[in-house]
Amino acid sequence: MRTGVIESVLIANRGEIARRIIRTARRLDVRTIAVYSDADAEAPHVAEADQAVAIGPAPATQSYLDAATILAAAQATSARAVHPGYGFLSENADFAEAVLAAGLIWVGPPPAAIRAMGLKDAAKRLMAAAGVPVTPGYLGEDQTPEGLAREAAAIGWPVMIKAVAGGGGKGMRRVDSAQDFLEALAASKREAVSAFGDDRVLLERFVSRPRHIEVQVFGDTHGSVAHLFERDCSLQRRHQKVIEEAPAPDLDEATRQALCETAVRAAKAVDYVGAGTVEFIADASEGLRADRIWFMEMNTRLQVEHPVTEAITGLDLVEWQLRVAAGEPLPLKQDQIQRHGHAIEARLYAEDPARGFLPSTGPLAHFSLPTSVRVDAGPEAGGAITPFYDPMVAKLIAHAPAREAAIEALAKACGEVEIWPVMSNAGFLVRTLSDPDFHAGRIDTSFIESRLKQLIAAPAPSGGALATAVSMLSTRDGSPWTSLAGFRIAASAAATLVQWKGKLLAAPAGSGRGAGFAIEDGVVVFEAGEAYAITRPRPAIEEAAHVGEDQVRAPMPGRIAAVAVRPGARVARGQTLATLEAMKMEHALAAPFDGVVADVRCSVGDQVQEGALLVQLERETAPK
Repeated sequence: MRTGVIESVLIANRGEIARRIIRTARRLDVRTIAVYSDADAEAPHVAEADQAVAIGPAPATQSYLDAATILAAAQATSARAVHPGYGFLSENADFAEAVLAAGLIWVGPPPAAIRAMGLKDAAKRLMAAAGVPVTPGYLGEDQTPEGLAREAAAIGWPVMIKAVAGGGGKGMRRVDSAQDFLEALAASKREAVSAFGDDRVLLERFVSRPRHIEVQVFGDTHGSVAHLFERDCSLQRRHQKVIEEAPAPDLDEATRQALCETAVRAAKAVDYVGAGTVEFIADASEGLRADRIWFMEMNTRLQVEHPVTEAITGLDLVEWQLRVAAGEPLPLKQDQIQRHGHAIEARLYAEDPARGFLPSTGPLAHFSLPTSVRVDAGPEAGGAITPFYDPMVAKLIAHAPAREAAIEALAKACGEVEIWPVMSNAGFLVRTLSDPDFHAGRIDTSFIESRLKQLIAAPAPSGGALATAVSMLSTRDGSPWTSLAGFRIAASAAATLVQWKGKLLAAPAGSGRGAGFAIEDGVVVFEAGEAYAITRPRPAIEEAAHVGEDQVRAPMPGRIAAVAVRPGARVARGQTLATLEAMKMEHALAAPFDGVVADVRCSVGDQVQEGALLVQLERETAPK
């Protein structure tokens, strides 16, 4: 079942998307070549490919973003095609041109289409000319802070600042007032140049109840373009998608048809070939209406959330990509593409919601994912999460005849996730999917932020979880619990006290059922997506009230993007002292109290490790 003239493909990516492409390629009898950095030498995608090539050190700029090295690997392995996946070089027109110039097949859109849609301001002008409605805003050339501030004021507050070359929420800021604009602009430009090498921005009117709805489109080299329906990606945090579903809730058929036809028109305007996503912003304050939906941007690649489209259509989008790249026409005509049921996807991240969603790195000593839904995962048990790449661990996708059933299946699956000692957002996902407003379809892009406190708050372990912990603690010595293998337990336990996060909790007598394993100081029990580290009670140890409070340290490995203070400066509680860039995002490090900067131990550009001392503070003594 080999696809056209493509007998081999080099996958210029890593993690779950590389593994995803390998699965389809293997089914089509296409030879696969993986590439890997030093950090990924033992990664699953390397082992699963037919051949693998080392391309450089761990930092992406020296490996997965090194176009020349990747192209040399393709030529050295006699690859016939290059599939870029998503992220990294997937929307780099220069790389696409280099692949084609080398006589290889580019599994993606033409470089001209990538360029046309790659810059948000130019893309919006092009779409407006093609009759596609665009969000009101400023797309001009004046990039001076003063000029942009004037344009923002003219648009009216709040406004959105967006990186012209951006995506994934990077270089994006909402600004609510004139006094906050310049600081937000500087942060957006700094983040944009770091992520895309381009600090230019555009401005958009902020939509009060925005829904993020996108349409999957496909074009071939014979002039045909079709859509594969829409997806709703409104559940976001910091402009990063968290939960996606298809079809979009509360979208009537007339509006759906108008939206999808607009997306096809947009794709045809740039002679699009391959898989692409036309993204729209909808004002849902009066329901979803065709005249309140505007073009936002086009992603000229496969999307992370493509599995929900595969679920409702029964199609393999990677196969479509390979067939179209080989010169074949679209496998189906528009009226042959049908949708069935409802699909929903959750992105499982290695992050700690309780610590502001800081990415979590380290070994995956215990790593178990559900089997009841589709799971596209990057790492496996025994691997590790490194600080060099995006912290997404896996995608969980549920499909059912109706939306409610799909939500329930996904919530149950997220509750079965077991990861330790790396932290994850699994419990956060369970609580989000269980929210009554989400079930009712009352969603917009502020959904998560508006109820963030209740969604990140992990509940105390249940009586059953505590009973399980007691059973495990009572049988640890000389037992299999001392290994790091997960297990299931259902044993009776006497009522006793245990400790969790420094709190004494009473475990009820009775059976404890749940998954867990022993660690040095106690046991870990998994419940509803949360990992509870439970120990025997310890004597209370009185500690100094402010030990370490005067030191601002790096919460994770990263690069210092900005230093906002100097020694001797007076600072107020909550004031940003330095900005750490890690895993493609910026993290502001704030003063914990009013005081004076005693010392600054970092400079812009420094690479720092977790726990590194960055700023030393002193409490300002009150005048006598």
